[in-house]
Amino acid sequence: MPITFDDLVRRARVLPQAGRRAILGITGSPGAGKSTLAERLVRELNGSGDPWVAHVPMDGFHLADAELERLGRRDRKGAPDTFDAAGYAALLRRLREETHDDVVYAPGFERVLEQPIAGAIPVPPTARLVVTEGNYLLLETGAWARVHRWLDEVWFCELPEPERLRRLVARHEEFGKSHEEAVAWVMRSDQRNAELVATTRDRADLVVPQSALPCVDAQG
Repeated sequence: MPITFDDLVRRARVLPQAGRRAILGITGSPGAGKSTLAERLVRELNGSGDPWVAHVPMDGFHLADAELERLGRRDRKGAPDTFDAAGYAALLRRLREETHDDVVYAPGFERVLEQPIAGAIPVPPTARLVVTEGNYLLLETGAWARVHRWLDEVWFCELPEPERLRRLVARHEEFGKSHEEAVAWVMRSDQRNAELVATTRDRADLVVPQSALPCVDAQG
């Protein structure tokens, strides 16, 4: 039987065990629908009751443009070395270990500004499940290798290439690029990153096919 979105909801619901907070990672290449899946999953699990699931995207750990300029990496924004991977791993450790104290604050990412924003996402002690998503959750190089140990499961979103590329171009256009600029960025930068992410697919606990993904826009 093919995997459905309802199957994903049931699988995520049982991840927290014996009062312990769990962290679910959702990964995949740029444009595969990670963000949309995470957001829909969190809404479905929380329902209309008290929220017990939090969403903490990896994108809050983008280095600021000023730092990317200093490092000479501005034209490769989105590559693995344009994130604070060690900071992201440290936050995941806190989320797993500091479950009965104060709120843990995570950085967010402003798509219009394309800049990280500190302290934008509160994760209260009542959150029993944290859903985090990003490209490099299963990467095994540098500080990224510290990430996987804090995740209870990692799901890999998979889309046919033509659809993934279409959504990715549309996302860049939505946030201000012309069609030509969007296509150029996707083929020069995003596609290189996508090829790297694809090599991590076999390390995922579950591959999520297009049939199980919500009908999405260009996110993820």
